[in-house]
Amino acid sequence: MTSRLSRRGAAGLAAAIPAFFIGSAQAQTANESTFDRVNRTKVLRIAALPGEAPYFFKDIATGEWSGSAIDMAKSIAAIWDAKLEYIESTYGNSVLDLQTNKVDIAFSLNPTPQRALSIGFTKAMIIHPFGCVARKGFNPTTWGDINKPDVRVVVDLGSLHEVTARRFTPKAQITAFKTRDEAILALQAGRADVDILAAMLGITALAKNPGLGSYRILGTPTVALPSCMGVRREPDTRFKEVVDAWLDMNRGTGQVREWMINGILKSGAKEEDIPAELSF
Repeated sequence: MTSRLSRRGAAGLAAAIPAFFIGSAQAQTANESTFDRVNRTKVLRIAALPGEAPYFFKDIATGEWSGSAIDMAKSIAAIWDAKLEYIESTYGNSVLDLQTNKVDIAFSLNPTPQRALSIGFTKAMIIHPFGCVARKGFNPTTWGDINKPDVRVVVDLGSLHEVTARRFTPKAQITAFKTRDEAILALQAGRADVDILAAMLGITALAKNPGLGSYRILGTPTVALPSCMGVRREPDTRFKEVVDAWLDMNRGTGQVREWMINGILKSGAKEEDIPAELSF
């Protein structure tokens, strides 16, 4: 004897089937690797950081993005014949954006142990030396030149700049400000002798405020950290492997250096503002 479904039962079954497949598709998409998602959608999502020269510039009138990181991102996207999608973020938030799968890649991140707990990192994009913007008339060349009780040092609170200053200039008068801009303003107002900054940030700060003084890469010892691209931590490592291969090729041929210098010059800096010892 065959049984028949009631109209209500058949309707319920029909409604359940699409819901089942939709749920399965959503679960599959959520578990999709970065490599597979970019390959499928032909879209590469990047964390875009307004005002963070030389990596990012945004034209307020047109909304168009440019800068060193944008040139690199376009080149990486071309591997998959993909277009770029820009997700506005900050250095701090870009780590969270990777964790929550909002972006596929974030540029110019120092691979600190704390960050490495939650995201992955590519090989070095550049090796980023540290130094200072020094007021006019003051020309330090080593950390020892500013590690003196009469030297006034400013940094941005909680940054690697502050960590570096407190390690290598503990005898100086160190003042930490909430933001980099506040530290620069203190130097501009004559309330500081140096502002500790990584090279890219120092050079672009001078481009905006040429009267500040000069940027000096400090030695004895040389302090330099790798600047990498952040990626999602996931079992499928193919996306990271492709980007690492891209980095090896483009650093080896000098293309990364060219993109970096173009971004520095776009910020308003001049060739002579770039320290001769700065390498990428």
